[in-house]
Amino acid sequence: MILEGVTRIDEHGRTTTANVPIGAEGDRFDARGLVLAPGFIDLHAHLREPGFEESETVATGARAALRGGFTTVCAMPNTQPAIDSPGLVAEVLARARDARAARVLPIATITRGRRGTELADLIELAAAGAVAFSDDGDPVSDARLFRSALEYARAAGRPIFEHSQDHALSVRGVMHEGRTSAELGLPGIPAAAEESAIARDIALAKLAGARLHIAHVSTARGVELLRRAKAEGLPVTAEVTPHHLAMTDEWVAGSRTLAWDEDGSRRGDAAEGAGKGHSERGTASARAMPYSTLTKVNPPLRTLADVRACWEGLRDGTIDAIATDHAPHVSVRKDVEYAEAAFGISGLETALPLLLGAVAAGWAELGEVVRALVAGPARVLGMDVASDDLVLIAPDVEWTVEPGALVSKGKNTPLMGRRLRGRVVMAVVAGEVRYADEKLLQGRVRATPTVARR
Repeated sequence: MILEGVTRIDEHGRTTTANVPIGAEGDRFDARGLVLAPGFIDLHAHLREPGFEESETVATGARAALRGGFTTVCAMPNTQPAIDSPGLVAEVLARARDARAARVLPIATITRGRRGTELADLIELAAAGAVAFSDDGDPVSDARLFRSALEYARAAGRPIFEHSQDHALSVRGVMHEGRTSAELGLPGIPAAAEESAIARDIALAKLAGARLHIAHVSTARGVELLRRAKAEGLPVTAEVTPHHLAMTDEWVAGSRTLAWDEDGSRRGDAAEGAGKGHSERGTASARAMPYSTLTKVNPPLRTLADVRACWEGLRDGTIDAIATDHAPHVSVRKDVEYAEAAFGISGLETALPLLLGAVAAGWAELGEVVRALVAGPARVLGMDVASDDLVLIAPDVEWTVEPGALVSKGKNTPLMGRRLRGRVVMAVVAGEVRYADEKLLQGRVRATPTVARR
């Protein structure tokens, strides 16, 4: 097929308009108004298999990834059993091949069984195909053990992906500690739980001379610690999630106003006059019942100041990547009281519309978002961007987030019922079209005959 007049954006955010051939020769499509981008790379997703197939499988997660524009997904190892042996790494890779959807890159555990007491065989796990190591969901609290993990990871040529959180500070918390948690009477997770752990992890990475990747940074002080580490030249990278870029702790109290609407400013700079009116209108029309467990996530949704700091970190390169932290759950793990509910938001299929919303609001440039979804993640993994992985985006197509619209088994998103704008209409992996919205594409077929590709 040939996409005529498509806006093409590369991994560095540069745009051109061109006629682009994809796959086998065939129909010509009017692609004006569509955006062709490199396939996104998600550094952080929970595909739940083996052990929790009722929540997600490698196959369903990989298909959901394509619908969200992610042609490569890194699968976290907090499964049952945990991915702590070469055989389990091979099993994840085999199931991904059978799915023939997004490519799946396994992340193996740092410690055996994710128990935090004994290192897994990191060298063997890397040889089997693990692209990184993480006990995500649990930090490695033992500093001596974590130092050893960093040293072995350096020898294996792989980064450590750390869930930086001091459990002694966060263990009973269910949301961000602050004014909103006090009003709701819910125990909080203080920002210091993340910040103190990031400081420790950076110090140990410096000592070991190893690559450290901080997962889902969520606080302003955490971003500043990373900024200082990078200024020092340390091999430290970081990611932020779409929900930490779009939502605040007020969502636990029932707000459904996105950060850029609440703030009423462009690119995070105050615009007092018009901004206040826009914020009030958005807040009045975007409310839900408080205590929705769909807002329960770890790290928790933070304050507007933290959200703005994360955006600033993306813009200045302190934060390298946007990763979904896709965490699907069956309904029985969410349909309970807030304190008892599982942490996690399902995010593969809503990430792109949220980010396009930030672009439309002037909080980001499209090129910045694409760099954080493609070039940044590739740099973290030390891999090249696949030139034959592509996604075609219809940025103006509106759709409603509802269970039937999501391919993922995980329907646990606080965006449920919300009208979003932006949809992936085609995903190409290794030159093969593995997802296409036939209805939308058929409406764009040109009557002109196909010409031979040059």
